[in-house]
Order: sequence, then structure tokens, then C-alpha cells
Amino acid sequence: MSSPASSSDREKVVSKLPGWLRQNLKVRAAQHGIEIQAAVEAGIDAWIALASTPATVDTAGADSFSTFLPEGQWEKFRSVTADRRVSLIQGLAQSVQLWLDTTPAPDIERPAVTRRIIVCNQKGGVGKTAIAAGVGEALAEDPGVLRPVRVAKALSTALRASDQADDTGAENDYFDVESLPGLGLRVLLVDFDPQCHLTNQLGATPLPMHGDSLTNHMAGDPKGELRDLIVPVDDDAFGGRLHLLPACHDAFLLDVRLSAVRAREAALERALMPLENDYDVIIVDCPPSLGLSMDAAAYYGRRRDGERPGQSGALIVVQAEDSSADAYDLLTNQIEDLRNDLALDIDYLGIVVNLYDGRRGYIATSSLQGWVDIKDPRVVGLISDLKEQKEAVRMKQPLLSYAPSSQQAVGMRALAREIS
Repeated sequence: MSSPASSSDREKVVSKLPGWLRQNLKVRAAQHGIEIQAAVEAGIDAWIALASTPATVDTAGADSFSTFLPEGQWEKFRSVTADRRVSLIQGLAQSVQLWLDTTPAPDIERPAVTRRIIVCNQKGGVGKTAIAAGVGEALAEDPGVLRPVRVAKALSTALRASDQADDTGAENDYFDVESLPGLGLRVLLVDFDPQCHLTNQLGATPLPMHGDSLTNHMAGDPKGELRDLIVPVDDDAFGGRLHLLPACHDAFLLDVRLSAVRAREAALERALMPLENDYDVIIVDCPPSLGLSMDAAAYYGRRRDGERPGQSGALIVVQAEDSSADAYDLLTNQIEDLRNDLALDIDYLGIVVNLYDGRRGYIATSSLQGWVDIKDPRVVGLISDLKEQKEAVRMKQPLLSYAPSSQQAVGMRALAREIS
């Protein structure tokens, strides 16, 4: 049946499709960034143009499906299905399957140069580890599965929303949420912090003292291949695309050992470069330090020859409170000194305001506005202080597999896309 649509020159049509086929259609249309109605229209046109009827599609369990098609297309389609002696449901299923067969999923767009994201702030407790893990998880999610992605309509709106939000989640009224396919990138998370927070949070075991470690490779005293230390993260959720290089407590001595290394600012790059061909993105969770290890991390995130601005660089995590502002100044001064001393291009990927709770009042809201006012680098993410992240840490699971539809998870996906 059909009824006039309220918009443009299309009409609403109602038929049936099996659930699996409807889901495949929804995912593929999202992968190509087109509306479902456009995909169905193209599929019906292609089906009508066929010289013969294609193979039968299993329509068992088909249930209601509606869309909007150009005026007259559905009547023409009904006529052709009658001529070919197939039901409308079977004809529609064949049309959708034909579009899927002739419109394969797009290839994952992989960077020509492995991206290096340095997650940093010399102040502890701002949640660098949670942001490093969340961004890595979002980048590695399955491109064949749709996940909710939250995008703030404007940071000023988000500020008002967070100020008014309560435990009921009213904040969601101020954000757009889209279902988008995962980005499907190959990601290596590097735990560069001797406290081993990232390693522990993801359920891995810190590397043993007196064994091999990233510290040994940076100090020029490797005891094996660095890639042999890498472990997968939650293969079921991320399809084997997300890996972790665990930390070791020996990194507490890294600055001392680096002091005896030539070209020490390049030590992290020398250690990680042999791994880069295996990954699209390498994310380094930095220690709360302004020592030689931070110099090495910033150097690793510099813009390389042939790399576009903003592909690699420093992602700075802060909180909406005064001490974060002081720490931010110290960190950016160090990066600027390194830029000038070594004539490097080190890009800022942006500021992430983490653990935000507008109910804390004027200190939180005014501090957030202060970060927004900086403009360069700009705020690229606002992540709320909610229980799901703490629960995921307690359970030693990735946030995006533990609570994939939580506000924090959809915010992490938005952040990953914002800096991609």
C-alpha cells in the first residue's frame, strides 16, 4: 500500500523485509552516508532493469518496513513483480539485496603515515588514561556495526546543558545522537606511565621488572622484540584491531636512563617505529611528568614530512577547575620550548575537558567557559563524570564494550571523530 508523503514529491510505501536484511541495509547506507530511501530507490531501479529475476531471498520472519520513494516508482515496481510472478515482499527483498551486492562496504580510509596521538598533561588525576583508552576503542570499533555517537550542537549549548543536567540524564536533550558505523582502524595503545594505569584498567598485567620493556628499548638495552610484548584488547568487541603495549614499573627510572642516551628526544620514536606498519594509529598515554620522557613523547608526536597538519600531535586532557589551568600552562610551555629548540612542528589536536559535572556550580561552569575561550587549541571533547567509566575500570574492561551506549561512550566516539 502507499500514502502521500508530507514532504517533497515522494510517497510513503509500506511492505515487509526480514530483520537481517533491513539491518544490513541500514548499516550499508550509513557506511556510504546516504539515506535508506535513496538506497531502496536505487535497488528497485536496478531490479526493474534486470533482464531476468535474480535468486530468491529468504524472507521468513519478514515484518513491517516503510520508506519514501519517488511518485510512480512503487506502482511501476508492482507491475514488474506481477509480470515476474513474485510477491511484492520477495521483489523488494531482491531489490535491496541487489543494491547491497552492487554497493560493497567502502574500504577503511587508512592514513598514509601512521598517526601518533600523545595524550598528556603533567597534572595527575585528570583522566588521561580514560581518554587514551576511550579514543583508541572508538577508533577500532567494528565498521559493520552501528553505534550511537553523541555530537554537541555547540559547546555553549553543552555548557548550559551540563549546568542544568541532573541524574535523570536531561543533558541528552541538548545533544544530537546518530547511529554510525565504527571506524575500523588498527590501533596500538602504549602505556607510557610507570604507574601502569592503562595496563591495569584494560585487564592486562604489567610487565615484570628485570624483563623486557619499552623502557629498555628506549634506553638502548632491549632484551627481545618489542612487538612480542604487545597483547590484544577484548578481541570480541574490536575484532583484533585494538592492541596494548603494557607498561612496566621500571619506567620510574626512564628519565635517569635517558640522560645517558644520545638524541634522547627521539628514543620513543626509535623504539616504536618498527611497529608502525602494523597500525593506523598509535596512542601514547603519557605519565604526569615534564621530564625527558615527556620530551620524547612530544617529539614522537611531531608532524613528519608528508603528513597533514592535525593528523598527529598532542591531545591535552584537563578538568574544569583552576589547578588544571596551571598545569596546562606548564605543559604548553614545555612543548613550545621543544618546538623552538629543535625547530619542530608539534600540532595540538585539541583540549578534552574530562570528568565534567555542571552540578559542581560556578567553578566548573566558569572553568569550562575558560577552556572554550582559548580557541587555539580548541576544545574538542566534553566528557561527563559518570559511573560507567568507574565501573569499567573496576571490572577491568574497555568502557566501549562494558557500557557501549553510555553517555561517556557516545562522547568518546564523538571525540575520536573530531580529531580524525
